Amino acid sequence: MSYYNSSKRMKIIVIANQKGGVGKTTTTVNLSAALGELGKKILVIDMDPQANACSGLGVETEVVPNIYNVLIESVDISSAIYETQFKGVSIVPSNADLSGAQVELVEMQDREMRLKRALVQFRTQHDYDFVFIDTPPSLGLLTLNAFAAADSVLVPIQCEYYALEGIAQLLKTIKLVQNSINRDIYVEGVSLTMFDARTNLSKEVTEDVRAHFGGKVYKTVITRNVKISEAPSTGRPITQYASDSVGAKAYKELAQEILEKTKT
Repeated sequence: MSYYNSSKRMKIIVIANQKGGVGKTTTTVNLSAALGELGKKILVIDMDPQANACSGLGVETEVVPNIYNVLIESVDISSAIYETQFKGVSIVPSNADLSGAQVELVEMQDREMRLKRALVQFRTQHDYDFVFIDTPPSLGLLTLNAFAAADSVLVPIQCEYYALEGIAQLLKTIKLVQNSINRDIYVEGVSLTMFDARTNLSKEVTEDVRAHFGGKVYKTVITRNVKISEAPSTGRPITQYASDSVGAKAYKELAQEILEKTKT
């Protein structure tokens, strides 16, 4: 079955890092909003039971159907899409029920492929430019479903101690996925987050990551910014909460850089 629609390829990107607190959801929410403002059509799939991508986009989590129903009950994913109030951005919500899905999936024969199968026909019926999958900070069945369904991985890396140690684990995971459930997945890019120009550590981590990943590392660096931290509590991405802030400008630049690299 063709993955093309209207002569345009929908790109499915999982935003992942097994280390927690590196900015996965922040990247998902703010990058989606920035790309939407650039005229792109974006779908966010929230695969984290904490549903922080939902709250960051001001979306109710207690709606049905949601991603739990898609994974466990084989509900058509198209029926679980909800529009956000932000230009070009829609979402398939999560909620706490998804925690139980990890247990329920264990008994299913195609447990790692549920999301991939849900998206096969979807790709021929919709014209989204990007689908971003937000993942929990663990290598469970929810994350494996995201890896199986995605074309590529966008890796946020926190400019702090142990950053590269977490990346080594992630690369090992990607290799495992390539050898088992998705041989075509690749690293889309690496986004440096929480950079603090006042510390030598941030600069050292940045140099190490660029040396390790080369051209895969985006030129745009997301610095520590209080407005980025405040935005989720308002249910708005940084581009809407504080559009002139350093953080908003950084995510707009990152969105532009991704468009130039992917030529979507």
